[in-house]
Amino acid sequence: MLLTVFSCQSILDKEPIAILDAGSFFQTEDDAIQAMNAAYQPLLFSNNNNNFYWAFAVITSDEAITGGDGSRPGLNELDAFTYTPRTEEFNDFWKLQYAGITQCNLVLEHLPDIEMPQSKRDQITGEALFLRSYFYFLLTQVYGDVPLFTSLIPPDELKVPRTPTADIYAQIKTDCERAATLLPVQFTAAEAGRPTKGAAYALAAKTALYGKEWEKTLEYVGKVKELGVYSLMPDYQDNFRENTQNNMESVWEIQHTNLELGVGNFLNQWWASKKYEGYGFADVTAEYTNSFEADDPRRKFTIAKNNEDYFGVVYKNSFSSTTFGVRKYLQAKDSVTQKADGDINYTAIRYAEVLLWEAEALTELGRIMDAQIPLEVVRARARAQATDPATALPPVTTTDQQTMREAVRNERRAELGFEMHRFFDLVRWGIAAQVLPGFQVGKHEVFPLPQTEMDLNPALMQNPNY
Repeated sequence: MLLTVFSCQSILDKEPIAILDAGSFFQTEDDAIQAMNAAYQPLLFSNNNNNFYWAFAVITSDEAITGGDGSRPGLNELDAFTYTPRTEEFNDFWKLQYAGITQCNLVLEHLPDIEMPQSKRDQITGEALFLRSYFYFLLTQVYGDVPLFTSLIPPDELKVPRTPTADIYAQIKTDCERAATLLPVQFTAAEAGRPTKGAAYALAAKTALYGKEWEKTLEYVGKVKELGVYSLMPDYQDNFRENTQNNMESVWEIQHTNLELGVGNFLNQWWASKKYEGYGFADVTAEYTNSFEADDPRRKFTIAKNNEDYFGVVYKNSFSSTTFGVRKYLQAKDSVTQKADGDINYTAIRYAEVLLWEAEALTELGRIMDAQIPLEVVRARARAQATDPATALPPVTTTDQQTMREAVRNERRAELGFEMHRFFDLVRWGIAAQVLPGFQVGKHEVFPLPQTEMDLNPALMQNPNY
């Protein structure tokens, strides 16, 4: 019951857990492990969670428009940039992230009181620090400044102002650095999905990248690479197949399981075409489809066109309003209906992206020839799977900074399509208004704080122009 309470209630409207109750729960090593496991629940893209982070990143971008039957009004609002503080998805997401943060703080506060091997204590501490950092990173992407809590807070201290994003970034980097000293380089297959040393350094690198700390980004990327455990899979599609998950390219992967409604990855049904018994809530745009270079194999692994294979059936233009369908995170129906959550994981950090962070940071530092190296590693993998590797995706050899900048950005677009990065990339590059119709500079860089939280906490100030 304790863990359920923490997963369901907003940090700003819940009654605090009694100190005696928490202390009585945290008695053994197994108690600590169960409490830590509960902190992973808010990560899932499940129907039970209503985790619409994907919509913030994909529907608002130029990758997709809202298809479906209009039964989810908030998605249409995101697509059209007409959302408000009362849009349901923002309230759900806020509560979900703070439930995870509160659970992590609960673990960190009571872990010292439990008698257990120091190695296990270190591991759980590292996990809690990493997950808390990840939740806060997502919150800053979506809302900008948010209240920062690094311990359990009594009710009379909960109504606090927002913490500047720069301060939250600093906390994330500090916590990730500490987590990296506590976490193992690798886990066994049975423990897949728990963050490792490399995941901690990678999240720190991404945070530094968003803060435009280019040298710091390279420092953290270097620490990831020095571990010597990550490389690109020869087959790009192996990052999105059920039987090749948690592979050597996966730096951190959020685990989903079971082809059942409510307990796995709901992208399987939410993105699948209505003609394939899905909801069709992410119809791929022609603009995104046409952005791929000639003979780039990642296009057909990401998007289905007319008369192409679509999980055992032939895709037709009528399958979506845009005539193109997304393929990532979808599975063949086999013996189940498509209206079921899938068991393909969400890889939050892939090594290919780490290499592209490196290329971007080097480019921004003016080290153009150095940036060519990690960029070429990513392109070479795709080139090898092209119909004609001799002519497809030629190496980028420019020494001009702006040309290289565009090359790196285009590579992210092709390599990471529908992996929930595009909108946030456009915002941090400062080009969203040039690309997205309806985007207003000074407003849409962040989403509105939920009105429910504004009503509960008078110390909160709404984002501009909402």
